[in-house]
Amino acid sequence: MNKSELVDAVATKASLTKSQASDAIDAVVSAIQESLKGGGQVSLVGFGVFLTGERAARTGRNPRTGAEIHIPAARLPKFKPGKGLRDAVALPPEVAPVKAKDKTEKVVAKVDKPVGKPEKAGKKGGK
Repeated sequence: MNKSELVDAVATKASLTKSQASDAIDAVVSAIQESLKGGGQVSLVGFGVFLTGERAARTGRNPRTGAEIHIPAARLPKFKPGKGLRDAVALPPEVAPVKAKDKTEKVVAKVDKPVGKPEKAGKKGGK
């Protein structure tokens, strides 16, 4: 979903014009950006938390030349989804992947031939 599709969905659900919905979305995004820019966080109960995280400076390598390069410290935006959002996105139980069997259970392989000495293809000596 892109921004215009989001504007259409908000306009329909909130009984707003597209212009009003676009202004509302822009205001929400702007308020989140301003809060994060100031080092704060935005918590929407049931949806998630927008926050910032610090990444320390480090030394990396240029993949082409192998030369060491300095990567500066950075402050990055992060999002932690809330329980309501995780539950809404989760697969229903009948579609969810089946858990693997306990590692302590032994796997029994089917054997077509009995285990023992292999039969000889032919006898030596011609008898």
